[in-house]
Amino acid sequence: MTAEPPARRDAAGHGQTERKARLEAEIEQQRIDILVEASRCREASRPIDEGWQTLMRFKAPLLALGGLLLMKSARHPNSLLRVAKRLAAGALLLRRARRLLR
Repeated sequence: MTAEPPARRDAAGHGQTERKARLEAEIEQQRIDILVEASRCREASRPIDEGWQTLMRFKAPLLALGGLLLMKSARHPNSLLRVAKRLAAGALLLRRARRLLR
């Protein structure tokens, strides 16, 4: 964006008003682009937000369950390790099954 030299403008300042109109149109287009991108971003993050809201709905029971598991694991640490290994193996098996079925 280069400004016109002062010698090319006429006395009424038409060059300045044209430039101002171009800049205002450019700003308006940028505002529209920002609104469109914000809408796309909200739409893309909607599943994550819904999952977070579901998790927050069950926050108190999850914390209580975690506390009970922590107390149990303090008394019997080997059983917690055994359960964690089984959960990890199950998750890996499930992931491989999904890949295989695709």
